[in-house]
Amino acid sequence: MNQGPEKILYLITKGFWGGAQRYVFDLATNLPKDRFEAVVAYGQYGALADELKTAGIRTIRIPSLGRDVAFASDVKSFFEIWRMLRVERPGVLHLNSSKAAAFGALAGRLAGVKKIIFTVHGWPFGEKRNALSRALIWLISWFTALLSTKVICISNVDLETAKKMPRIGKKSVRIYNGIDLKKQYASGETVRKEFPGGAHITGIVAELTKNKNIGSLIEEAKSDKSMHVAIVGEGEERATLEARIKAYDLGDRVKLFGFVPIEQVVRGFDVFALPSLKEGLPYVLLEARAAGVPIKANRVGGVGEILDAKSVSEFSLEHMLERTIALY
Repeated sequence: MNQGPEKILYLITKGFWGGAQRYVFDLATNLPKDRFEAVVAYGQYGALADELKTAGIRTIRIPSLGRDVAFASDVKSFFEIWRMLRVERPGVLHLNSSKAAAFGALAGRLAGVKKIIFTVHGWPFGEKRNALSRALIWLISWFTALLSTKVICISNVDLETAKKMPRIGKKSVRIYNGIDLKKQYASGETVRKEFPGGAHITGIVAELTKNKNIGSLIEEAKSDKSMHVAIVGEGEERATLEARIKAYDLGDRVKLFGFVPIEQVVRGFDVFALPSLKEGLPYVLLEARAAGVPIKANRVGGVGEILDAKSVSEFSLEHMLERTIALY
């Protein structure tokens, strides 16, 4: 008897637009609709929710699910996720981002979800923290992976880490993030028109978080009076970056553009910079390579795999979809 499309429920902590959010969006909006029904549950509201609504994807808000640790709201969010799974009864629960994944893996097991897939967008214990915090985060990450039926690593670096974790290696696979290789890129005039003619523009497209280390570009511009910086994106560090730009009186040379799709701005950069302290496999570098823009980036996470690849052909959206669907 035909029971209709299988429900895939994606769970993610933040609804802001970043690499993990784009990953969820690309999967949810490109699944074959005759075979799958995509639903996305998220905590903090942001551009992801708006983009999904426009694309016709049903979303579920979990208001208590936030990035920061807070015991009362964390307990509440766990039970909200558990109740949601009991109601939605997905065939596959696809987890993204550390906190949502940890709560979701346990709640999914208790709710009887048969397939729980955990995508690692860069192991979080690789972040710069004190030894005790890193050990605790490692334990939580390991427990999340242990409860999952499959673990997707988006870089070889993360896959090698997974293989060293007890009872995790055999359930782990590497599936690169993928982009639409047929995408057309605009001239970048959106950026160029905001700077003097002939200015050499260093640009970044990223969620504004501490891990992206965007402040280092502002410090560089402070020292180099010929440097112009375009910062594209939104996030929790926006107010901090604005304050630093104002304090250094760099408003004419360092500009915040907010959220703008990368295809509209990347060709407005003379150099694409990514000074991140931690990365998984950043979409923005794939886009910069596809657009033919020179890159200056820290070799963290899977960044080196992008920079050293002979072409971007192995990082295709079609390949990512095909391999991920095979796990569903």
